[in-house]
Amino acid sequence: MRRPLPLLAALLMTIGGAPALVASQALASARAVHHPQVLLVCNGSTIPCPALRHQRQFPTIAAAVSKAEPGDWVLIWPGIYRESTPKWNAGVWIGKRDVHIRGLNRNKVIIDGSNGTNANPCPSAPDQQNFGAGGVGRNGIVATASGVTIQNLTVCNFLSGSGGNGNQIWWDGGYGSGKLGIGAYAGSYLTATSTYASTYSPTGTPNLAQYGIFSSNARGPGLISHSYAGNMADSAYYVGACQRECNTVLAHDRGTNSALGFSGTNAGGRLIIRDSVFDHNRTGLAPNSLNNNDAPPPQDGRCPGSRTRSCTIIEHNLIKANNRANVPTTGLEPAIGAGVELAGGKFDTVAHNVIEDQGAWGVVVHDYPDTEIPPKIAHCQGGIPNFPEPGICTFVARGNRVHGNTFIHDGFFGNTTNGDMGTVSLKAHVKPRNCFFGNVALARPGGHRVALTSSPRHIQRASVDGRPCGTRGTGYNFNLISQLICATGATGLGPCPAGSNYPKQTTIIMVPLPHLATMPHPCAGLPRNPYCP
Repeated sequence: MRRPLPLLAALLMTIGGAPALVASQALASARAVHHPQVLLVCNGSTIPCPALRHQRQFPTIAAAVSKAEPGDWVLIWPGIYRESTPKWNAGVWIGKRDVHIRGLNRNKVIIDGSNGTNANPCPSAPDQQNFGAGGVGRNGIVATASGVTIQNLTVCNFLSGSGGNGNQIWWDGGYGSGKLGIGAYAGSYLTATSTYASTYSPTGTPNLAQYGIFSSNARGPGLISHSYAGNMADSAYYVGACQRECNTVLAHDRGTNSALGFSGTNAGGRLIIRDSVFDHNRTGLAPNSLNNNDAPPPQDGRCPGSRTRSCTIIEHNLIKANNRANVPTTGLEPAIGAGVELAGGKFDTVAHNVIEDQGAWGVVVHDYPDTEIPPKIAHCQGGIPNFPEPGICTFVARGNRVHGNTFIHDGFFGNTTNGDMGTVSLKAHVKPRNCFFGNVALARPGGHRVALTSSPRHIQRASVDGRPCGTRGTGYNFNLISQLICATGATGLGPCPAGSNYPKQTTIIMVPLPHLATMPHPCAGLPRNPYCP
């Protein structure tokens, strides 16, 4: 079998503009591994293990990972795997660089965080859940080294607790450190879900799964593709704590039935989200600035070294019907009914998407006043401290461009300011403006054009917030601010305007996991081994 080009080398060629130095380092690392091995994991839980006995077979994924060397492949036989690495509050922890994890069948390799049975994996019953030692919660697969790839498997029911956690698949470069701790990573044909709903509480339901596919404090290059994440109380996909250096692509993914389809806190630089579907969440996508553990803020979409050129691009996606109140939630909610919400970020591009059936706004861009008490690593970098009141750090949204999108049946909640697009700033006439141009609205898919709706009105006119994009934008918009507060349910910041109506959460509904396309040729690219034809 021909030894293939390493996956991460191919990834580097996939992401346009990746630094040549990073590419050469990755290739040099790959060449240093002269004899990569395939370590088979099989526990016989659903399908008998291969009759061939070999010294590189292991009953658990964690055991195989502990023996793997850089460049090795951990190949997982179909089965239900209940893994535990207590030191890291994780099912599987990967601390060695350039280790590759791959299941032989996406739907049949299941890493189950519950205490269910092999016949009924990923159960919803409370008495079958595993909340971790002392109730601190657990994470599923956690990679803390560069070059780790994870492919073609399902992770479910890793839940949060008193210690946080609740991430199904996590590339962690040093959460809370304020630094970038890992480089290249990749994931494809992944499924991340949970079935555990507990009992709904208006102040936040404990122990829910929080994040599906998660990357933090990573400089990339990263790629997450052909994956599915849903039923998450925070976000289906998350890329954060990598301000202006994220260097990551999400492509051909789906995020559904979560508080957020995508969240990107203090994430920017080369970050591309394309050709994906974000549907039936509370909010579709929300790049955002926060003065928190994902420091340093703000969310900044500019290319490295550029003053104004955007490299954070949301393009060619279907963003549809993100209006669900009864998704899993944490108690701190994004604005319901928003397709794309740019909250305190700058120089992002939202282009050539289809944004359909959004009850509140197709795209809404606004400043974000952060009231939380920051950790020691966050100092309101890029924000305005003590504005508009003492103790508040306000991140001003500016320089974002929304163009070439198609809006279909948006704003149907019918509240004041609801519509296709909206923008508001707490500072008067910010420069450069958040710029809107070339967008169209249709009466229905494939139907005739209708007038765009926006707040402020006629948002694409040069006299409002259209081209030229380098000029000053519109200022304070009290009506839109009031509606945003109402749409989040954060009525402690002010009452909902009279007559306003947004869907309210009354319960938690989990969607069943669909049967998903598995990797077409899971043995392709592996070194010669006795387990593959």
